[in-house]
Amino acid sequence: MKKFLPLLLAGIMALGFAGCGGQGGAASGGASGSTASGGSNVVKVYNWGEYIGEDVVQNFEKEYNAKVIYEYFDSNEMMYTKLLAGDSYDVLVPSDYMIERLIKEDRLQPIDLKKIPNFENVVDSLKGLDYDPDNTYSVPYFWGNVGLVYNKNNVSKEEIEAKGYEILRDEKYKGRIYIYDSERDAFMTAFKALGYSMNTENEDEINAAYEWLCDINSRMEPAYVTDEVIDSMANGNKDIAVVYSGDAAYILQENPDMGFCMPSEGTNLWSDAMVIPKNAENPELAHEFINYILTYEASEDNSVTVGYASSNKDVLADLSGEGGEFYGNEAYLPRDGYEKDEIFHDNEVLKKRLSELWIKVKAGS
Repeated sequence: MKKFLPLLLAGIMALGFAGCGGQGGAASGGASGSTASGGSNVVKVYNWGEYIGEDVVQNFEKEYNAKVIYEYFDSNEMMYTKLLAGDSYDVLVPSDYMIERLIKEDRLQPIDLKKIPNFENVVDSLKGLDYDPDNTYSVPYFWGNVGLVYNKNNVSKEEIEAKGYEILRDEKYKGRIYIYDSERDAFMTAFKALGYSMNTENEDEINAAYEWLCDINSRMEPAYVTDEVIDSMANGNKDIAVVYSGDAAYILQENPDMGFCMPSEGTNLWSDAMVIPKNAENPELAHEFINYILTYEASEDNSVTVGYASSNKDVLADLSGEGGEFYGNEAYLPRDGYEKDEIFHDNEVLKKRLSELWIKVKAGS
C-alpha cells in the first residue's frame, strides 16, 4: 500500500511517447497487441503518485506503439470515488481491502491469466491472497509491511525488538516519536500491541485500543505525520516512527544511523495490485500493460525508483541479495509467512468507527 512517498504530481499526466520498436525483453504480444479493442492504441492507467519506474511508461509506449494516459491518486477512497462517478480507466492499482470491495460490488472484470504469461514471475506467497484467492481479478504490483524506524544512536535494537509497539509508550522517548496520521494504521499498532486482530469488530477490543492510543497522545507528545516522516527520519529529527517498509527502505538508504523493526506482535502485510475495471475501454491493451509490468526490466525499474518490494521474485531476490540495490537494507524485504501478520479487510462500519475514535484521540477527549 503506497503511503508516504511524496505526491509531487497530481491530476492527469499524459505521457505521449508513441513510437515503434524499443526495448524487447520478456513482454509478450509485441506492438500488435496495442491495436486491440477496436484499433485503439491508448491505455488509461490510474495509479498512486510517484509509484512507477522512471522509464517504464516510455518503454512500454515504444514497445507497443501505444500511448499511456497516466493519472495519479493519493488514496484508495479518491480512486473509488472517481470510479463510482463513471470515470473510465483500463488499469487501476488499488490496495488489498479496496480490491476486496470492488470485487464484492462487481466493479472489476476477470483477468485472463493466459494473456499474462509473466504471472509466473510473481512471488509465490503473493499469489492467491484471501481477498482474491484465485487471482481472478488482480495481479500483484508492490507489497510490504508496516514497522518501526528507529535511530540506532538512541534506541538499541534489543530494546525495540523486546518492547515492540509498547516502546511508543515509553516516556524515555516522550516528544521523540512520529505516529502516522491514519486511523487504520494507528489502530493497527494498538490492536497488535494488545494482542488483537487488526480486523477486530469486538467493541471491548476497539475501546481498549482507543485507550491505548489516548495514553500515547496524553503522555508522549507524539507528532502526527504523513509523507513528511520520510525526510524527517532521514534527517534524524526524532527517534522512532511508524513507517511503511518501502519508505523505511529509503530512509535507511539515506541515513545509515536508522534501523527498522517489524514487531513480533504482528503487523500489516499489504499488497497493491493491478486490476481492470468493468468499464475499461481497452482491456486487451490493459492485459499487455499488466504483463509488461511483470517483466524483469520494468519490475526492477519500478522497485529501484520507488523503493518498495517487487512482486517479481527474481527482481526481489537480486535487489535484496549481495550486490543488489537494497542489499543489507533490513526494510526492503517484507516479512513473509509470519502467523501474526494480517492484511486489512474491507469493513466500512469498522473504518467509520475507527475514524470517529481517531478524531477523539487527537483531540485529547
